[in-house]
Parts: sequence; C-alpha cells; structure tokens
Amino acid sequence: MAHDVASVNPLPEAAPPPSPRERREQIRRRVIDEGFVKIEDLAEAQGVSLMTIHRDLDVLQSEGWLRKVRGGATAQPSAVHHGDVRHRVQAMAAEKRDLALAALELVTPGAAIMIDESTTGLAVAELLPSRGPLTVISNFLAVLKLLAGEPGVDLIGLGGAYYPAYDAFLGMQTTEAIRSLRADVLFMSTTAVTDGHCYHQSQETVAVKRALMEAANRRVLLIDHSKFTKNGLHQLAPLTAFDLVIVDAGADESQLAPLRAQGVPLKIATRTA
Repeated sequence: MAHDVASVNPLPEAAPPPSPRERREQIRRRVIDEGFVKIEDLAEAQGVSLMTIHRDLDVLQSEGWLRKVRGGATAQPSAVHHGDVRHRVQAMAAEKRDLALAALELVTPGAAIMIDESTTGLAVAELLPSRGPLTVISNFLAVLKLLAGEPGVDLIGLGGAYYPAYDAFLGMQTTEAIRSLRADVLFMSTTAVTDGHCYHQSQETVAVKRALMEAANRRVLLIDHSKFTKNGLHQLAPLTAFDLVIVDAGADESQLAPLRAQGVPLKIATRTA
C-alpha cells in the first residue's frame, strides 16, 4: 500500500551554522582547554576554511585570549603573550604571595587602597580583610568578587567596558571614574620590565594604569622576576615613577643593579615558601 505523503515525517532541518562570534567562542574555549590546537583541526571541527580560522585567530589574539603560532594556536603564556586570567593566576603563585605579604606591611586600617587588574594585585586583595576597615577600589572583577561582602571592606568598583580576557573594566569610562577618586596607596603590577620601564600589550590597559597612578598618593609596583624576561608593546612608565618597587627574592642581581643605578626605590620581598 502506498504511503500517504502527508504522513511521512519530514527530514529534520540542519542546524544553522554558528555565527562568527559563536564560532570564535568555541575556538577560544577549545584552545584554552587543550592548550594547543592545530589550525586544520579547528577548520575541520568548525566546517570552515583555513583562511576563516586564521582570521578568527587574529581576532582572538588581538583580544588577548591566545597566541597564534606556526600551525595552530596556544593559550600557554610566552614572552609576548601572557595568557588569560586562569593561566596568570597559576603562574608564579608563590612569588606573588611573597609580594603580597610585603605589600600588606604598607596597609594601615582606614586607608583607601587601589588595586589594578593584575593577578599580583589579586594576591594582595586576598590578604586585605585582615587589615580592615579599608576602602578598596578596583577595575578587576576578580577583586570585586573576592571582597564583596567582606566585613570591614568598603568596595568601589570601577565600571566601563568589560574585557573578558582581562576580566576587567577598561576604557574611557573607567579612566573618568578613576579621576573622580583619590586613594592613599596603589598596588599594581606590570606585564614586562625592559630597560627600567613598564610595558603592556594593550593601550587600554596603559590608559587605566596611568589614571590609577595619578589618583594615588603612593604608588607601589609589585613585580616577580619573570617580568624581566617578558616583552610588552606599549610603554607605561619608568620604574622611577613609583614610590616603591617590590621584587621577589628570585630576582637576579644582574637584573636589579641597573635599576638601583637609575635610582629605583627597591625592596626585596622575603621568601616564605
């Protein structure tokens, strides 16, 4: 017996291809989860051309999520790419703890503290509740989440455009918000130190950090010794622009001697681990 055409189940419609934004999000997650992925594998998985994947990786690299390398993409930090927040938190964790403990000695109850979007600053934030009451000002969402609701901590979040790769608010609105405030001390870090100057990969980061420096009575820079081996594109400031530069005990004297000669106010953090 012939089947009634109307009774035949229609074939399911094929799912529409992901939008470029959705595709890049899938690529970003895979590269971060696996550490390294070949371009050919990404193209096959997404069903697009190699050229499309190259363009996607260029966008993701410009946003700070990953680094294009020969044949693929990696989320692992290097001298020029410093990884997303998850990788940055894990890197040099013991040294960051030593720097944070040294910074904590400078905090007095009742002070207004500014913290930038660095994971070294996040290590400082973890210790601040013990020094309350304090006012803490930051554009780093991780710091805001960490201290939200902490007794004795008045929290001021600096808004603006949210940059997921940095988990932070950056841009003109952020710098304007900073200019309306005044803090007792700023704790910040930097991407790289070259020839006695701080460098960063994005202009947005530099603009916000300059505004933070201008809004603080005392500027304290916290750097672990890996910063001396990294590179950055945009110059922020000379280390002499800070009232104190705290370096971990793993820094080599050959790295520190030129800074002393330039008049950089240095302090070596005590090694605790």
